[in-house]
Amino acid sequence: MEQELEQTIGIRIRTLRMDKGLTLDDLATASGVSRAMISRIERAEASPTASLLARVCAALGLSLSEFFAEEGQAASPISRRQDQQVWRDPETGYMRRAVSPPGTESEVDIVDVEFPAGARVSFPPHTASRGMTQHVWLFDGELEMTVGETVHRLKPGDCLFMPVGDGHVFHNPGHAPARYCVVLDHRTR
Repeated sequence: MEQELEQTIGIRIRTLRMDKGLTLDDLATASGVSRAMISRIERAEASPTASLLARVCAALGLSLSEFFAEEGQAASPISRRQDQQVWRDPETGYMRRAVSPPGTESEVDIVDVEFPAGARVSFPPHTASRGMTQHVWLFDGELEMTVGETVHRLKPGDCLFMPVGDGHVFHNPGHAPARYCVVLDHRTR
């Protein structure tokens, strides 16, 4: 199953890159991910981390939710839980479930995340995501968000609004998994 997902991710990146007329070097420059790593991912020889995949997606003009949406799938106003795309970061065990119905005209993506105790994921600044914003709404556990030089400690029920492209760090300092929702707005301000 994991190998199948790696192949699907690799094929999807290669297809999107080629559809946009980008070379491996073009995508590497735009994403800040090495050409060699993108090539390894496209050949299913490496599993991208959450941070790396987010940078590649941003360079391709997509959110992670859009990236994982089934191509050619007819848009529906409802997204059934059993049909929602799930992906696990091979490095941290971070698990994201795309909640938003794919293929709609919405500029907003909703993602449900389970974040293991002690896990940390860094998303470096990236110009392709500048202007996009997100809300991070914590349901269970603890979450420490670093945005620029500011550290925000979230408890259940707290919601943090932040820009996407400026870079940030998600960290679960607790001893239990954290569960939160990310509401990503693709509209640039």
